[in-house]
Amino acid sequence: MKLIPIMINGLPGNVARTMAAAGISDNRFIVIPYSLTGKDIIEPSAMVGEQEFLLVKPDTRDDKIKKILSQYPDLIAIDYTHPSAVNENARFYTQNKIPFVMGTTGGNRGELEQTVQESTSPAVIAPNMAKQIVGLQAMMSYAAQTFPDLFRGYNLEVKESHQQGKADTSGTAKAMVGYFNELGANFAEDQIQQIRDPQVQEKQWGIPKEHLSGHGWHTYTLTAEDGSSLFEFKHNINGRDIYISGTFDAVVYLRKKILSKENKTTLFTMIDVLNQN
Repeated sequence: MKLIPIMINGLPGNVARTMAAAGISDNRFIVIPYSLTGKDIIEPSAMVGEQEFLLVKPDTRDDKIKKILSQYPDLIAIDYTHPSAVNENARFYTQNKIPFVMGTTGGNRGELEQTVQESTSPAVIAPNMAKQIVGLQAMMSYAAQTFPDLFRGYNLEVKESHQQGKADTSGTAKAMVGYFNELGANFAEDQIQQIRDPQVQEKQWGIPKEHLSGHGWHTYTLTAEDGSSLFEFKHNINGRDIYISGTFDAVVYLRKKILSKENKTTLFTMIDVLNQN
């Protein structure tokens, strides 16, 4: 199998660093030595293990991408940047005909999907790249379509805890709220409780201290109005390794779609990726 060149964007951020380290040791990929980064990053480069990455800022990337694509014309971008950059980055990828995996949450998701659908650049977009959580979402989607209003009259409480530096509400929590609303709950996204205080996370939630800087704990609680019934759904993830496998599966999925040239569809989700296996 020909090695797939991947451009992991978001360095020196922690998730991008985790992806880069895993990609370097994965014999399916060539991790190219460039990474799109934010305008406020001072460092010109970042080291991951023994590999140095040139950090490409927004004001120079239009020029530098020409050189990058001349060296790696078949590259696929992996985006773990910042919520504020989601839509701008998607436009950049599609304008330069770069297939991409969008692991960054936030941004205007409707606009993001429209940008991809109106382009010729295929992309996998999902609020969560962990395959097990995507499977849970698929089950929720099935339940919502098959048993609408199953939980009508129940009160829903949603709490999500992530590292202090996470700037936006969890995209996974938002997606799950959508399913619960189809199941009869009446719940707005702005009612999601964000937990970002490390002291609360460690002392009240019991999150291990070593994972305060990287975790995703979610709890969804449904309670009958009269208090007679309670249902609770929970998924607690420590660290970031769980996202690696799904992200790289999405890259391989895109490469197969590009090589097949049979499908004009450009917008894919992690459900599509799971369905290929």
